[in-house]
Amino acid sequence: MGRESEKPGRARPTPLVGREDLLAGARDQLDRGGSVLVHGPAGIGKSAVLRALAAEHAATAHTVLRCSATESESHLPFLALADLLGLVAADVADRLPAAQRTALESALTGRGESTLERDGLALRLAVLSTLRALAARGPVLIVADDLQWLDPASTELLGFAARRLGDMPIRMLCAARTGSDPRGPEHDRFLRATPPDTLAVRVGPLSRAQTAELLARRGFGALPRSTVRDIHRTSGGNPLFALELGRALAENPVPPGPGEPLPVPTSLRALVLNRLEALSAEARRTLLVASAGARPTTALLHAAGRENAEAEIARAAALGLLVTDRDSPGVRFAHPLISAALYAEADPEERRSAHAALSTAASDPIERARHLALATEGTDPRVAERLGEAAAAARERGAPSVAAGLGLLAARHTPPDAEPGPSVWRLQAAEDALIAGETDLARDLARQVLADASAPAERVRAWMVVIESAGHALGEVDAAYPQALADAGEDPRLLALVHYQLAWRATIYEGDFAEARQEAARAASLAERAGDRRTELMALAFQAQAETLMGHPDAPATIKRAMREPQDPRVACDHNGVGAARFRWLIMSDRLAEARTTISALLREVRRRGMVESEVHFLRGLAETELRAGHCARALDLARESLRLARDTGIGQAAAAMFTSLAEAAGGDVERAGALAREAVSRAEDHGDQVYLSRALGALGHAQLVAGDAAGAVRSLRRVRDLEEQLGVTDPARGRWHGDLAEALVRVGEPAEAQRLVDVTRVRASALGRESVLAVLDRAEALARAARGDVDGAVRQLSSARDRLGRLGYGLEEARAVYALAGLRGRRPGAASYEEAARLFRRCRAVPWLRQAEAQPVAEPGTPTAVRAGVSPGAEALGGLAATERQVAALVMEGATNREIAARLFISVKTVEATLTRVYRKLGIRSRVDIVRLAAARRAE
Repeated sequence: MGRESEKPGRARPTPLVGREDLLAGARDQLDRGGSVLVHGPAGIGKSAVLRALAAEHAATAHTVLRCSATESESHLPFLALADLLGLVAADVADRLPAAQRTALESALTGRGESTLERDGLALRLAVLSTLRALAARGPVLIVADDLQWLDPASTELLGFAARRLGDMPIRMLCAARTGSDPRGPEHDRFLRATPPDTLAVRVGPLSRAQTAELLARRGFGALPRSTVRDIHRTSGGNPLFALELGRALAENPVPPGPGEPLPVPTSLRALVLNRLEALSAEARRTLLVASAGARPTTALLHAAGRENAEAEIARAAALGLLVTDRDSPGVRFAHPLISAALYAEADPEERRSAHAALSTAASDPIERARHLALATEGTDPRVAERLGEAAAAARERGAPSVAAGLGLLAARHTPPDAEPGPSVWRLQAAEDALIAGETDLARDLARQVLADASAPAERVRAWMVVIESAGHALGEVDAAYPQALADAGEDPRLLALVHYQLAWRATIYEGDFAEARQEAARAASLAERAGDRRTELMALAFQAQAETLMGHPDAPATIKRAMREPQDPRVACDHNGVGAARFRWLIMSDRLAEARTTISALLREVRRRGMVESEVHFLRGLAETELRAGHCARALDLARESLRLARDTGIGQAAAAMFTSLAEAAGGDVERAGALAREAVSRAEDHGDQVYLSRALGALGHAQLVAGDAAGAVRSLRRVRDLEEQLGVTDPARGRWHGDLAEALVRVGEPAEAQRLVDVTRVRASALGRESVLAVLDRAEALARAARGDVDGAVRQLSSARDRLGRLGYGLEEARAVYALAGLRGRRPGAASYEEAARLFRRCRAVPWLRQAEAQPVAEPGTPTAVRAGVSPGAEALGGLAATERQVAALVMEGATNREIAARLFISVKTVEATLTRVYRKLGIRSRVDIVRLAAARRAE
């Protein structure tokens, strides 16, 4: 506990992982003088959140009172009260009546026999009077951690005072441990110790990507992604548990093998297993069988020989080890770590016994095979064969990750001299892992195969996995290509595989679409000669994609070749297959409805098959379709989902960041759009990826244009133009950046260069029939004409572009044309209005564009300010503000928090804060309180 004098500014500690929204809500509550209760289970990060908030808000308090209780001291009466008031009570003692002063001094010092029963009223009033006296000197911040361990006497006194603080400048910031039910009785008990309007903030688990970020920050970033996935699953997203598991894995030189549990450190075992001592040995064995099963039920436990399963489950549930649900027969552990720790605590013989029982009890053949393998020691060809069959079944069910694990078990149980040998199983497991998005596991297994295998076919397949697992960072595996060619020899089937990968190298690493097209054609020819229809289809699809982007006239014919029978179902829905090639051709040809139907069907199929990398790509494709149609909110949701999946798996992060930037610039936050585009540029440059570097720069230029940085947009988009000329990309529908560059050039005073760009691009777009590109070029050209003084011609051209874009279904581009027309209104009456542009942007949910439209004059001169702004007459003093500024100020007058304002206006909290800063500066005031006072003064006039 201590007192801290007011300091300028506010301290901001190192940002916490995954707690941005939670902290924002708590800050709003504290900023307006409210109190906050942070709660959640053990290890979830409550104290870290409490410390962060306390560090930020301590500077705004004259007095800071602190206490942090422990379980061992919770029986000592008044201990927490002594921590809070021990050093400040003497400063205000002379303001307390004698009876209160005596009772409080006795409680704080331990001298005398003060108790709640004997001195209850005097003590309660003394605590309240002390806080009032401190508040009279300046704001007070009470910080109480581990509220659950506060002694009952201190809790009662603190709650009595908290309920009577009224308008006093006293805020409470508390943290308490609560169970799995966020609205359980303990939650209400802790709230009774805080003021009535306290905001209860529950700290939830971290996502997989957030867990990976936390581990990386703490020095465990070298762990494979598959291991991070297991850590996240086992920890349940609990930061403390995740860090302890990460530390145990980093300190363990031998990683767990297939089917083996994570090494649960002793500290965590003690934390979750101390209640096991109350169970009988038979009940513990029942729980061990449950922990070994994938989806344990009471029926499964009975079939595995656990005759008293119901009673033992009920006892474990009473101890908090299990969670029961009357509507579900499943046996669910209260936390995944309990299951992992219970399994890790058992000796190997006990585990094998549990798996042996489940190998006959389980109804699913995949589960039976897995349990049989884990119950068997050493090699056994029959077990390996069963595992191979199970892996094939899992693959067919769309569970490639499960298939990979079964393949690894098959390799472990296969004798070295067997046929097929262990390398064959590892190679198949690597390919399954690649489909499941577990690229690090796939690469490691392929390297093992290359170290052991001598057969050319196995080695070439392994090289393909190594190359594909690198994603777009092909420079890191450049040495693999000549080695793969050497292993392929003269075999056309193997050579087709290598030349297919060389086509990708030419595209991404060399940035040469012409060479890529030739390599793809060569791969298709070799595969056709070898009778390898799958590779032939993949090569033809790649060739079609390259020709589409190049604007090559053979693209439709190549797509038809790729769509001929016989087809391979997996290739048909692969993100590099003919379905994806056809989607790209459709969306570039302005056939949005067909494109949406095609990509939606592809997305459903890859989700059914568990093809994670394809899912990342197709989510992005569907988002692109929605964005083209002007459905900005839907596009933003899909793009963010794709980005989350890309970050979780490490697949396609540059591409996902690039497109999410475009979606943010259209329907989200422009600052975030710029940050994502810069991330995509950085990743592409690090990987030497010329293709996505141009796309990322295009996204950056677009974000800069929307943000009003025309000069920055020109710099970025000129680089795109240069890169696409080097790549040989001639189809302007590929990146659709030309209209943005022309518009930015007009804004920076270069209409002649804008016109030259429009002229060159129009020739290419006309030859390919790119109607939407031509309409956007008309919009850009109209701005150049207006800059040259031809306003009437500009208005006619913009009106035509608006109508064409509307007919094509490009809602956002249509709205941008209307917005450009509105900009000419002052120079040609009746051209358009910003109200019309705002209506179209609102229909598209194009939030950044909507803010721009609303910031413009919205009515003819002379219209009353309050009517123009759409706010209450009490806010007439705010008439000099832009529309968005007036809306934010009006909502402040209503008492809305920054988060509530952000939700109602579809903007970010950061944008609200920035807008308020501008409002303060324009009105010559210092805080939101001054806005309320200004409105009150106006109403009183």
